[in-house]
Amino acid sequence: MLNIKVLGSGCANCHKVEALAKQAVAQLGVEAKVELVSDVKEIMRYGVMSTPAVVINEKLVSSGRVPALSQITTMITDALV
Repeated sequence: MLNIKVLGSGCANCHKVEALAKQAVAQLGVEAKVELVSDVKEIMRYGVMSTPAVVINEKLVSSGRVPALSQITTMITDALV
């Protein structure tokens, strides 16, 4: 099972990335836990300076932008390999 974290303060873009991640998981039919992490200490653990950021299985894959659904889908598929 994949562990997907969306790092951010809880702003509109952070929630948008979280929704896109859930949509990508549903489209791919994979088992994954998607969570929004807004704790600053947790975010800093990943060395993220700008949010929203996406972490899949403890690996930072995107930071400082809202990736398109297709990009998130690719990130998830890459993590499955």
